Amino acid sequence: MYEKTKNLLKLAKERNTAVIAFICMDYIMARSVVYAAEKTNTPAIIMLYPEHVSIQHTAGLSNFATMVKELANEVIVPIGLHADHDYSYEAVVKTMDAGFDSIMIDGSMYSLEKNISITKEVVSKAHSMDICVEGEVGHVGLAGESDNSKEDLYTRPEVAKQFCEATKVDALAVSIGNAHGEYKSIPKLDIKRLEEIHEAIDTPLVLHGGSGIPDDQLLIAFSRGINKFNLGTEFLRRYYSAVEEYIDINKHNLDPVKIIDLPQYIQSKLQPYLEERLRTLCRF
Repeated sequence: MYEKTKNLLKLAKERNTAVIAFICMDYIMARSVVYAAEKTNTPAIIMLYPEHVSIQHTAGLSNFATMVKELANEVIVPIGLHADHDYSYEAVVKTMDAGFDSIMIDGSMYSLEKNISITKEVVSKAHSMDICVEGEVGHVGLAGESDNSKEDLYTRPEVAKQFCEATKVDALAVSIGNAHGEYKSIPKLDIKRLEEIHEAIDTPLVLHGGSGIPDDQLLIAFSRGINKFNLGTEFLRRYYSAVEEYIDINKHNLDPVKIIDLPQYIQSKLQPYLEERLRTLCRF
C-alpha cells in the first residue's frame, strides 16, 4: 500500500532501525522492490534520482510518481516514494507538483548560510503541501574520489543542530565516512560522530552511499539514529549484470521479439537480492 515517506521515517525511528530507499530508474526496478518488500513483509521506499528524468530520460516525474503509487497499492506492505538530490527551489517545486510527497534539497555544496537559506525556503513551501523534506549538512561526496575519508566534509554535531533548528527539515543526510558510488577500499563509518549527531538532534538521519558499507557497520549505524538508508550503485550494478546474462543466454535465440521476456528475467534476478537486503538490514 502506498504510504507517505514521513510516516515510514517515523516508524523506523520508533523501531530503532532504517527503511531502505532503493534508487529506481524504471518500472522493472520499482516492481522488483515492491514485490521484494511484500515477500519479506518489510516497508521500503522507491527513490528517483531526478537526473534519471532530466538526463537519462528513463521516466517522467509525474508518470514515475503515478507508477509507484499504482504498484504500491497492489500489495499490503507500506511503500514510500522519495525524490533524491535536487539542487534548487525551482527544481524541487516541480518535483513536488508532480506528486512526490518526499523530496531532498541538497545545498551541501554551498556555505552553511546559503544552505540554510535555500533549505528553509523549500521547507516552507513543502510543509504547506504536507510534503517531507530531507536536507544535507556536511557533504556526502564521491567514493571514487575517496571523499569518504575526508573528515573536513563530515557533518559536525553542532552544525547539524543549528541547521535543523533553522530549517525545520524532516530528515537530515549526514556525512560520517560514507560517499556516493563505488568505494576504493572498505569504508569505515565514524560511529562516534553519528552518536554525537543523534544526541544533538531528534531529526531522523539518512545515510547516503550505502553500496559497499559492511553490514555490521550498517546495523550499528541503524541502531544509532540512521532511519533511512539509500542504496543505488549496488542495485544498478545488479540490473546491468542481469541484462548481460539475458543477452548471453539468448545470443543464439532467433526469436525476433525475444526482448519481451527481458523484464521478467531481470526481476527474477533482482528480487532475491532485494529480499536478502531487506531481511538482513531491516528490523521492522
